[in-house]
Amino acid sequence: MRILQIVPSISLIYGGPSQMVMGLSSALARENVKVTILTTDSNGDSGQKPLDVPLNCPVKQDGYEIIYFRCSPFRRYKFSLLLLKWLNNHADEFDLAHIHALFSPISSVAATVCRQKNLPYILRPLGTLDPADLRKKKQLKQLYATILERANLGGAAAIHFTSDQEAKISERFGVSTHDLVIPLGVILPGGEGRRGRGGEGGNAIRTQFGIPLNVPLVLFMSRIDPKKGLNLLIPALEKLLAEGGNFYFVLAGTNPQDPDYEEKIRLQIENSPLRSHTTITGFVTGELKSALLQAADLFVLPSYYENFGIAVAEAMVAGVPVIISDQVHIWHQVRDSESGWVGTTDVESLVELLRFALQNPAECRRRGLRAQEYALSNFSWEAIARQMIQAYNQILTSKTRI
Repeated sequence: MRILQIVPSISLIYGGPSQMVMGLSSALARENVKVTILTTDSNGDSGQKPLDVPLNCPVKQDGYEIIYFRCSPFRRYKFSLLLLKWLNNHADEFDLAHIHALFSPISSVAATVCRQKNLPYILRPLGTLDPADLRKKKQLKQLYATILERANLGGAAAIHFTSDQEAKISERFGVSTHDLVIPLGVILPGGEGRRGRGGEGGNAIRTQFGIPLNVPLVLFMSRIDPKKGLNLLIPALEKLLAEGGNFYFVLAGTNPQDPDYEEKIRLQIENSPLRSHTTITGFVTGELKSALLQAADLFVLPSYYENFGIAVAEAMVAGVPVIISDQVHIWHQVRDSESGWVGTTDVESLVELLRFALQNPAECRRRGLRAQEYALSNFSWEAIARQMIQAYNQILTSKTRI
């Protein structure tokens, strides 16, 4: 089986939803699927230098290959005429294309090319069909959908959603689609062993940032973006602190796409009583990311909308109980597996859940164990690759849609 994965960029700047393509490709390769990723050298939309990678030639990696193309002529929109030309010339060498992102010119035109070349394709929206996301630049997106995405949705062999909730609420612009619900996988840097405050990595990170060993650590680890609910989390933590709550807050993340908002959050904390109880780390990866997850007692993500929540799944794999909003679309799994707590997108709900969790460390530990057990069973790339291969085979057997 020869599969194309097409994604506008796999730069870390664009976060987990883009990066997951590499995890999926590696897992598929271990199942003897031949995978080629087509992507661009885009590394941000605010003046960052392009990725320092070879262009226009296959790069071998973890059992699959990546071909990078220069963003041109529209670098701001991660567009590449060379990528589309390559796809047009080589589409008949593949059995199926898995296209990641909607409302992105390279993905939209790639789907059009696939239809012209009779190459079956799956679309993964990455949350772009969520009504909350569609409200941003609403008129432009309606026009874009009319010109391109409605036909792309209608011509897809399947639409790949990562949760039942994402599939349920997503807009289809009047098109009947065939939905495929398969979650994302996660890989914990440093391995998947049991985390804990007593672990070497967790204690080292507390020493590094001056966090007392006997103080619960509340971790936010995600992109610094308005949709992530920091306008709820910061006031909630301030209220707990005023009540005499005992905790330390670590804010891990960045947003090169919106540095003004990131600076706004930094100043808000700096001018708050939280400043002496908070460390802002910036973007974290590798050993530092793993150590923070080992050290954390609670992971919090009160997003206004989240089609999956890779950061939540990573925390769960690490054995950290999570507090999330009911707009993070894996909230049913978190609630049903008792992997943490689920609230609404308001400050009082968040305060109540944080207060209960911090006052009940034994229950936190129990839910952390449940979280890890559930995540290792349901969010492993091996299990997800097998589901994906089954879906690919169904498409190729029917030669139309699943």
